[in-house]
Amino acid sequence: MDAFDYFAFVVLAVLLATGVTIIVLLGSLPGAVAKSRNHPNASAINVASWISLVTLGALWPLALVWAYSGPTGGVPASEGRPAQ
Repeated sequence: MDAFDYFAFVVLAVLLATGVTIIVLLGSLPGAVAKSRNHPNASAINVASWISLVTLGALWPLALVWAYSGPTGGVPASEGRPAQ
């Protein structure tokens, strides 16, 4: 084995590490969004996003939309100023 073979192994290792990192970041994104927006189903969204990775990401966009469709942590409109 010469230097080019070792270089190829290093490149392969870097690509694999980058791929795993991207998958982990994408898998945790809907759960993190739901948690930061105080979504009542944040744990279910987190589980759905990780399970959707088993289906090669087919359902992952639905988990992301679900994460953005909840409360933002502000005051609900029904508890705001009374109508005049």
